[in-house]
Amino acid sequence: MDKKYIAEPYRIKMVEPIKETSRQEREMLLKNAGYNPFSLKSEDVYIDLLTDSGTGAMSQEQWGAMMVGDEAYAGSRSFFKLESVVKNITGYQYFMPVHQGRGAEQVFLPQLVTKKGMYYISNIHFDTTRAHVELAGARALDCVIEACFDIDLDHPFKGNFDCVQLEKIINSKGEENIAGIIMTITNNSAGGQPVSMENLRAVKQIANKYHIPTIIDGARYAENAFFIKQREKGYENKSIIDIAREECSYADVFLMSAKKDGLVNMGGIIAIKDNEELFNKCKVTVIPYEGFPTYGGMNGRDMEALAVGLMEALDERYLRHRIDQVRYLGDKLKAAGVPIQYPIGGHAVFVECKRFAPHIPSYQFPALSVTNAIYLEAGIRAVEIGSLLLGRDPDTHENKVSEMELMRLAIPRRVYTYKHMDVVAEAVIQVYQHRHELKGYEFVYESPILRHFTSTFKPVEKKL
Repeated sequence: MDKKYIAEPYRIKMVEPIKETSRQEREMLLKNAGYNPFSLKSEDVYIDLLTDSGTGAMSQEQWGAMMVGDEAYAGSRSFFKLESVVKNITGYQYFMPVHQGRGAEQVFLPQLVTKKGMYYISNIHFDTTRAHVELAGARALDCVIEACFDIDLDHPFKGNFDCVQLEKIINSKGEENIAGIIMTITNNSAGGQPVSMENLRAVKQIANKYHIPTIIDGARYAENAFFIKQREKGYENKSIIDIAREECSYADVFLMSAKKDGLVNMGGIIAIKDNEELFNKCKVTVIPYEGFPTYGGMNGRDMEALAVGLMEALDERYLRHRIDQVRYLGDKLKAAGVPIQYPIGGHAVFVECKRFAPHIPSYQFPALSVTNAIYLEAGIRAVEIGSLLLGRDPDTHENKVSEMELMRLAIPRRVYTYKHMDVVAEAVIQVYQHRHELKGYEFVYESPILRHFTSTFKPVEKKL
């Protein structure tokens, strides 16, 4: 390949050994895990691409900052440091920490559900967001552009809302029944695809027209800002932090799993632009669920690390390498004919398993089949983002069918090298070359909520 990829913008100071296992051992380990990669022990995984959430490596500056963490229960010095950074980035008046993104969802999303029959609309809800919407008594509706589902189409912003469809949904359901509009940036379930500033602006205009609150799910807002700088006219000369601030200007609330673009192993954010009444409601709720509002489930040392990590994640050189490393893996797979979501997204490569294993129906979870196959091949752990994750309709309890049956290869931040990506590519290509041998899976135990985390399975045996 003649494409250039930036070298790691850091030196390695400490290493962690990783264990290799034999194919025979992996067959036993996977069976004992109920054929669910979430149930594998991390020590039995060679390269772990299950998630980029909380799995990154912290910098020396972050580790140093942890040494001055203030562990006071109330009014921690570390809280005020983190608050200052969050307000600087978002421009919002109000902030509280939570232990991670789902803590933010659990505290915030019910605040806008004021009656039965309400809806949240998103470009695509991710798994925990959808679950917390439903637990709050609302329903989750997705409204992404159609280009998202054409994996071969070279569209710069496949994560965008379909604004025409958005207005149709609002008018059909009634604006009084829309709890909020959630702008997920980048759009994880679309394949880590970015959302353009033009689209964010248009969604906010529609929301204002109908008096509907807008929420940014900003787990990967910095990566989204980098894509805007690279792909959207008028932003090529703007700094990442200025782009991030403009992103935030088109929302009323910013929720974040800081385990992604906060570059920490644990932490989350609720930031509210200017609605003091809404902030006070969140404060009342955060205390029983997360903790006092100035620690919200986080240690002082973790708040110190997050205050540093949020700024490090906005560094353009870091972001360039981050996106390049993911692109490197995606380019190798695409060159070998493996069907992937293209252009390659920000935090992961998404393999389209409906095309990879067309003989496996959606109800036998083709992406889980491919995921398990690459673990057996090389000890690599990935995750299914398809019909298994999508779950059942909360009203009919029928299995939902995902538009795309994706296997996500999520790359932890500052952890692996390009050589590790070579090993991953070789394993996926090897499985692809023998894809006709793959079998589907069926439930042994199906968890009633977020079933992909804890359900167990068995391979479907072919009938004679």
